[in-house]
Amino acid sequence: MTVRGMTVRDWLDTRRPAPPAALDAEIRRALGPALGGDVSTVREASLAAAESLLADALAAGCRERAQAIGLLAADALVTYAFEAAADEPASLGERAALAVRRLARLAASSPAGGPA
Repeated sequence: MTVRGMTVRDWLDTRRPAPPAALDAEIRRALGPALGGDVSTVREASLAAAESLLADALAAGCRERAQAIGLLAADALVTYAFEAAADEPASLGERAALAVRRLARLAASSPAGGPA
């Protein structure tokens, strides 16, 4: 559901169930200025924020418990990107393939993502 004049922040406020406070804060921190953007940008903004969080976690080696909130936020942001994309089901397959390529490229280029 999108409404004319709705922002990414407004759209997030409509998600149910609402995420726990700490996760919600991390999601919003990751989205940053994109929160004020038009709701039509929620798919790309969410995926870009998830990529950034995942890149940070991979760069740090994904070894610290403190990184868990960033990984959970990245997961939630990818979910939100697909929730928003569901408004246009004809392009969902193409969007999914692009998202997988973007996230896989991060993992493949990371020292933590290489062979063990």
